[in-house]
Amino acid sequence: MTPTDFGERLDPALEEQIASWRGFVERRSAVAPDIDELEDHLRDQVADLEATGLAPDEAFLVAVKRLGNLHDLSREFAREHSDRLWKQLVLADDGGGPASSSRDLLAALAVAVGAGLAVLAPRLFGMDLETDGGFYARNLSLLVLPFLAGWFAWRRRLGVTAGLAVVGIFAVAALVANAYPFEAPHQTEILAAIHLPILLWLVVGIAYTGGDWRSSQRRMDFVRFTGEWAIYYALIAFGGGVLVALTMGAFSSIGLDAGDVVITWLLPSAAAGAVIVAAWLVEAKQSVIENMAPVLTKVFTPLTALLLLAFLAAAAVTGNPVDADREFLILFDLVLVLTLALLLYSYSARDPYAPARLFDRLQLVLLVSALVVDLLMLAAMVGRISEFGFSPNKTAALGLNLILLANLSWAAWLQLGFLRGRRSFPELERWQTAYLPVYAVWAAIVVVAFPPVFGFV
Repeated sequence: MTPTDFGERLDPALEEQIASWRGFVERRSAVAPDIDELEDHLRDQVADLEATGLAPDEAFLVAVKRLGNLHDLSREFAREHSDRLWKQLVLADDGGGPASSSRDLLAALAVAVGAGLAVLAPRLFGMDLETDGGFYARNLSLLVLPFLAGWFAWRRRLGVTAGLAVVGIFAVAALVANAYPFEAPHQTEILAAIHLPILLWLVVGIAYTGGDWRSSQRRMDFVRFTGEWAIYYALIAFGGGVLVALTMGAFSSIGLDAGDVVITWLLPSAAAGAVIVAAWLVEAKQSVIENMAPVLTKVFTPLTALLLLAFLAAAAVTGNPVDADREFLILFDLVLVLTLALLLYSYSARDPYAPARLFDRLQLVLLVSALVVDLLMLAAMVGRISEFGFSPNKTAALGLNLILLANLSWAAWLQLGFLRGRRSFPELERWQTAYLPVYAVWAAIVVVAFPPVFGFV
């Protein structure tokens, strides 16, 4: 990798900093066969961080700190420059960074307003959330996520081919969601409403990665973004709920009822706009230390493992779980999906080249427990299908559990190999991120194929 591979967009000062980092690593490593790959990754990180509004020297220092998670020598370099790193990130400067950040914030706010107005737009055609719940359930993600994808496409300078693919998928999804003649009892409509946001969120990932979806590292970046976005959105929702309660209480104290305006107009638009604002916060506040993911995963991984082990123990004591009802099966399918999401988020926070530790063994316990629970759920579903026959819900659940079975089985095998020193952790990362399109394909099948196959009921 050479500076000319990046054209003229890297200034001489930045090239000097990168050369300093490379020299530092080369001097302290007897053999550095991966130095070109590391530099390539460093330059990609610098470009992404510059796109968020950081000045080149700030972007370089943040990127080096992040690269420290991949390479011990780079971590040492970041540690030796920690005093300058802290000042660069905390103190305001007079360069172009703040102006770029302000422009980025204004763009995000404009897109957030657009998403909020889009959610309210159906009301202009006489639609109401209470009477037209089916329409909103099918179209809510279609009204909001195109704005998020467009914002990332603008920030990442998405290529024409990838951009057309994103637009095409959104267009087909909108056509399917609104052209299919769904009928009572609306099982396929509900399934489409559940799976469509999953499909479209992964399509947003194409825009997030700048079209470089084939890169395992970029897919893992999107996993990290998704986890942090969910955290920011939950914080915004909590704060917004408190603000709404205070607002309604204030109006109520003077004899005015603001409930209808708040619930009908304010909350839907604010919830839609918060999707963009949360994304901007993740992009703008990309932490050097990135301590949010490690802390959360270290708290919830053992708790989730205990939950699954407790369920398995209860199942062993009480008898055959095949007779469990539908609500029970849905609940534990949700637990399995959240378990997988937790594992992915924990992988995004881990140093890929660190040796195996106790936490990695705990993750193996979590994987094996989830795998056993998945097998029990599959047995329960086969029992229900043999007794009552196929239905849209049971077929969708069966497919999801089979997909989870394949994912969890190979992940557990790779995790065991890593703990025994026969596999590298990046292999486990690549498997998990490479499997993400499988969920997108399954979601597309449920949205597009299930309604006509099951007669739109």
